[in-house]
Amino acid sequence: MDEAFKAMADPTRRKILRMLGEREMAAGEIASRFEISAPSMSHHFNVLKAADLIVGRREGQQIVYTLNTTVVQDLMAMFIDLFGPNEPSGEEE
Repeated sequence: MDEAFKAMADPTRRKILRMLGEREMAAGEIASRFEISAPSMSHHFNVLKAADLIVGRREGQQIVYTLNTTVVQDLMAMFIDLFGPNEPSGEEE
């Protein structure tokens, strides 16, 4: 989970995750929406893959990325547990 939080700390990577939350996309299509170098985009993809937030598959000469919904759901559940409304514990303070 630490790797996932580190990966999500960067606004570019959060934007990539939002884009992939809508649909799977080819690396080139994602990169075309940013004004950063190809090596920088590759770094962002590698960080997201290392955190297991995205999955890539090769289709011909393209790499198509998909959001790893299992990990994202686990992260969301953790956020809800941490920051959601507290349930009464049954103990009086």
